[in-house]
Amino acid sequence: MRKILLLSLILSNAFSLVAQNAPYWQQAVDYKMDVVMDAKKYQYQGTQELVYTNNSSDTLKKVYYHLYPNAFQPGSEMAERAGNIKDADARMVRKTKMDGKEVKENRIQNLKPDETGYLKISNFEQDGVEAKTKITGTILEVVLAKPILPHSKTTFTLNFDGQVPVQIRRSGRNNVEGIAFSMSQWYPKIAEFDFEGWHADPYIAREFHGVWGNFDVKITIDKDYVLGGSGYLQNANEIGHGYQENGVEVKYPKRTKNLTWHFVAPMVHDFTWAADKEYIHDVVKGPNDVDLHFLYKNNPKIIENWKNLQPLMVQVMDFYNKTIGDYPYKQYSFIQGGDGGMEYAMCTLILGNGTLEGIFGTATHELGHAWFQHILASNESKHPWMDEGFTTYVEDLAVNEFAVKKESNPFKTNYLLYADLVKSGKEQPQTTHGDRYDENRSYSISSYIKGSIFLSQLGYLIGQDNLAKTIKKYYQDFKFKHPTPNDIKRTAERVSGAELDWYLNDWTQTTNTIDYGIKSVTEKGATTLVSLERIGSMPMPIDLLVEYTDGTVESFYIPLRMMYFEKENPNPSIKRTVLNDWPWANPKYELTISKPKSSIKKITIDPSGLMADVQLKNNSVEVK
Repeated sequence: MRKILLLSLILSNAFSLVAQNAPYWQQAVDYKMDVVMDAKKYQYQGTQELVYTNNSSDTLKKVYYHLYPNAFQPGSEMAERAGNIKDADARMVRKTKMDGKEVKENRIQNLKPDETGYLKISNFEQDGVEAKTKITGTILEVVLAKPILPHSKTTFTLNFDGQVPVQIRRSGRNNVEGIAFSMSQWYPKIAEFDFEGWHADPYIAREFHGVWGNFDVKITIDKDYVLGGSGYLQNANEIGHGYQENGVEVKYPKRTKNLTWHFVAPMVHDFTWAADKEYIHDVVKGPNDVDLHFLYKNNPKIIENWKNLQPLMVQVMDFYNKTIGDYPYKQYSFIQGGDGGMEYAMCTLILGNGTLEGIFGTATHELGHAWFQHILASNESKHPWMDEGFTTYVEDLAVNEFAVKKESNPFKTNYLLYADLVKSGKEQPQTTHGDRYDENRSYSISSYIKGSIFLSQLGYLIGQDNLAKTIKKYYQDFKFKHPTPNDIKRTAERVSGAELDWYLNDWTQTTNTIDYGIKSVTEKGATTLVSLERIGSMPMPIDLLVEYTDGTVESFYIPLRMMYFEKENPNPSIKRTVLNDWPWANPKYELTISKPKSSIKKITIDPSGLMADVQLKNNSVEVK
């Protein structure tokens, strides 16, 4: 028995080492789509050819596709979820009056047949051989005609018929600002298969995950529509749109009823477009010779705001390039459309009738997603905090950078919102799937706000210089890949030398909170004894600032034992003393200040405000 057990342990360790050292891989796709729009009926027909490369070591007997438009039908999971969640999204469930009484209207449940969205698939073949298909809600399951062997390719072909739904959430027609077509997640999109297996999540409300690849898309539509979206327009001089000379768009005679727009989008995991008859199309040069496209309604009330937005976004892109890394494509489009703001490959759809400040904030956030999701393609559904949170972090940096009055802590509001969620008792771990938060507010604060604090607080842990280096290295190492939470943690460890597994675990996988307090300040002869306590379950290193009655200040740094790390002094102009580390197992800590209590004015834990302590009242003491 002992020999068997020993052999088992040896084999287990061997397999573990193999797993840990397994080379990174990801699937690849090449789409070719030819689509004809019937703009009057809000319907479209298309053909799709998809070359699928299986770079995994698995033999695939099935594949899955997302049919996102099917969510916009009465009885869909999206409709049911909207009707059952406590704090329903006002875009999906709105208040209306019926028989003189205010009632809630589930918009999807009330869609008429010609208002719904759908995507119907026919003639599905694999390498010319028919394959069996089954549609369940927003998922197409395909039993393959032949297995896809490891490191081999196969070609799928299919026909699809779609209907554009009344605009409710992201995709749709005739949105609240009058944009005719917001075409996001509109085509049969193959699901991601990675080291975790298939990600065939139904479309219920939240985010997306896609396979890296190349798109070649032709869209035939009525000649009066102007299009913008993902990729590079290949035939601007043929269709009379999108081609400029000396900054002025050249218009060509239109002799046909329909025009075919041909786009190519290399190395992306999504393809989106929008169309309207009244789009103004401006192009300005951004950093590194990137064309920034702005498509917005020819509405006198908004034109000035959209013109003023353009130089601002040039500045923001330059800031992101310097903060994260260079944007790798040669175009990005800001398009009026959608239902708020949503990121897509090489473009965003945003509402555009608001104030310049509001449009700027939305555009700045969505542009940040060009890095955090559309270059660093984390799984939005499983880890929404990685893309939403990291984007919120760089957005806050950018907004503060260009503000007239800069804040010393531009993330202060985020910490207050997070603490408010904790106090509500409704926080859920960030490991919660994006669709399965109990309330929309809990999802939003966890993903956008707590996700942002992951980075701002990381700066507190390892220092701002190390954080800046971490973000740039993370980008360089994982662009055009699918990074996981462990990847950002390991990057920070490699840059700083600190051990951070405890941080990733406590902050993202639990709802443990940070709560430190100054328990007492007592005189001990000619010195002062300060007693600190850890009240919350999550440990942290401690920066302590002491202000003296003579106007001088001094800081003390208490390393966290499990980090095995000493942070550089964040304020070199202030004398700092590094004390013995604080082990997690002991909730109490004492330090001695070599001055009498009478000389001390105030003691503060974390003067930077970058540690997410949920109870700030006990973080400082006015010494009397």
